Amino acid sequence: MTKTAFVAIVGCPNVGKSSLLNKMLGQKVAIVTQKPQTTRTKIMGVLTLGETQLVFTDTPGYHRPKTKLGEKMIKAVGDGIAGVDACLFVTEPEGEIKEAELELLKRLKAEKAPVVLAINKIDTVKQKEKIMEKILAFSSIYEFEAVIPVSALKEENIDALIEELKKLSYESVHFFPDDTLTDQPERVLAGEIIREKMLLLLDKEVPHGVAVSIEKMRERTSGDIMDVEAIIYCERESHKGIIIGKKGDMLKKISSRARADMENFFQCKINLQCWVKVKEGWRNREGLIHNFGLD
Repeated sequence: MTKTAFVAIVGCPNVGKSSLLNKMLGQKVAIVTQKPQTTRTKIMGVLTLGETQLVFTDTPGYHRPKTKLGEKMIKAVGDGIAGVDACLFVTEPEGEIKEAELELLKRLKAEKAPVVLAINKIDTVKQKEKIMEKILAFSSIYEFEAVIPVSALKEENIDALIEELKKLSYESVHFFPDDTLTDQPERVLAGEIIREKMLLLLDKEVPHGVAVSIEKMRERTSGDIMDVEAIIYCERESHKGIIIGKKGDMLKKISSRARADMENFFQCKINLQCWVKVKEGWRNREGLIHNFGLD
């Protein structure tokens, strides 16, 4: 008898949703940085453990949008919640419950799907009673199936979290082959790897104003090298100069780190070429958002 559960991972920006997804899968499929709103679209990851298959959807952080791209991101959260078998709500161990979290819980209550609460980043808390305070605060306003304190960084209680999610699976065929890891096309994964390196290496607004388009991704006939050509789009000429850097140093650094990650993921040598172009105000232009696959 095989079982399946479709699980949406939801929460505010920068609480570690993508990090948790990567740790549960045992493989990196979603980019991770310390900057909020790193994830822009729904990213699916598949974990098959014996008879049970968990199909995760990692959604963008729930926030008040300021651009049309932000509106698309919030729509992606709503689409991710709709029709799933369960939700994994991720929050941080300290601080008051945010207004956005309360709003998100209202939406979850309307969907009537079972919800598991993960209190992430417990390794950052010195006073452990703070974690209990957060658990009690959330439990007083919502009836969760389970509450699991975890640390994606230190890999604490990840197995316990998976076991709770497995309990929410139902008798069903597996919807994906058992060796499937993600539904993301290779071009999307390659583009996200490049964007992650920009988020890590660049400051302030520049990284959020960039999009990456993979123009070419082709294995050579020898089969041991893959040629990847990417265009990085930014919103201003000044941003272009920052991304390229003095004598091209920053673009070389971005490309070098992205190439190393791609070689690790795709298990072959990568010949990566990157160019930078300006598309002013693209985050508020429906056509460009669509062209970049962000809708």
